[in-house]
Amino acid sequence: MAATVTTELNGVAPAFFLLLLAAAVASATAADVVELTLLAGAQEKGAVCLDGSPPGYHLQRGFGSGEHSWLVYLEGGAWCNTMESCSMRKRGVYGSSKFMKAAEFNGILSNDQQVNSDFYNWNKVAIRYCDGASFSGDAEAQDKDGSTLHFRGLRIWEAVVDELMEKGLATAKQAILSGCSAGGLAALLHCNDFHARFSKEVSAKCLPDAGFFLDTEDLSGERHMWSVFNGTVHLQNVSEVLPKDCLAKKDRTECFFPAELVKSITAPTFILNSAYDSWQVRNVVAPDGSFPGQSWSSCKTDIRNCSSAQIQVLNGFRNKFVDDIEVVNVNKDWGLFIDSCFIHCQTPYNISWSSQASPVLGGKTVAKAVGDWYFERSSEVKEIDCEYPCNPTCSSQLPT
Repeated sequence: MAATVTTELNGVAPAFFLLLLAAAVASATAADVVELTLLAGAQEKGAVCLDGSPPGYHLQRGFGSGEHSWLVYLEGGAWCNTMESCSMRKRGVYGSSKFMKAAEFNGILSNDQQVNSDFYNWNKVAIRYCDGASFSGDAEAQDKDGSTLHFRGLRIWEAVVDELMEKGLATAKQAILSGCSAGGLAALLHCNDFHARFSKEVSAKCLPDAGFFLDTEDLSGERHMWSVFNGTVHLQNVSEVLPKDCLAKKDRTECFFPAELVKSITAPTFILNSAYDSWQVRNVVAPDGSFPGQSWSSCKTDIRNCSSAQIQVLNGFRNKFVDDIEVVNVNKDWGLFIDSCFIHCQTPYNISWSSQASPVLGGKTVAKAVGDWYFERSSEVKEIDCEYPCNPTCSSQLPT
């Protein structure tokens, strides 16, 4: 079975991923299956996955009017923040290219004009995620079995993009850097670098999807996401990609959070996220162990099962989200699509990207909003949804 772009936590995919995978497989056409390309000279460049294998990417060539347009998409998959979790991760697809197969391109990566009218014929690249630090670490460590754990996400980013530049990205007239989940965070981390690779005549922009992770207390009062990011940043030596102006005032972990990253991004950026992001509800607001018994288990599974008191907690999370993105709301060339659906990642799936079941804000689907922003067909595309459950387009058909 072909691989697909998704998210997971410390090497273990959540149950809902299986449903998404089945939906993606069912909707994909043969033309959307794109073979894996391994990075040339990876070992010599030190640009390797956790286990030392070469990183990979999937390239689908553009055609017609899209021949000189490029979409670079960074795969998601959470992080490994301890030696144990990284050691586990290297034994699977998120830490080794030995397990990678062909990928199915759906949503924003689809070559179906009906699904993806604005970008269907672009050159599209999905870069696989095998470092565990959002393509940003630069270190190594000895695993307990005596082998080396390679934390080379930053080198992977640089080497793969350099190779893509040689394959035509350097002559792009239009370019987008995107990605979902940990890949959405990576798009924020590398946005300025990506934009700087092109002349000012090139329309190079960034589209992080579900990458705006919050530093907030969970149900037990712990800062769970801070703990995850703090472990990742220090274990994998994440430093060079972080904004220098942030590092001058704050520590590296705080500068790894999107609320700080966006203050230093100068490239036009479109933030696509749910204010009730299902992954963050499960892992940031109510991680396992943060609540007694099974009191939140049903709510975490489906927001429709949440009590009024639990919805108030989630509204508090939503309010912090809105507060954190307020700093970029004044940026004229930025875009926002912050819906209130219980969903995580909306660009890689046909149903959420552009279908009759897609979330709608301001009369636009996700795909229409992104296209209007990128091509400047609207003077401004900044939509922040009302509180759950006000939006009737948050269909139960959407992946959670």
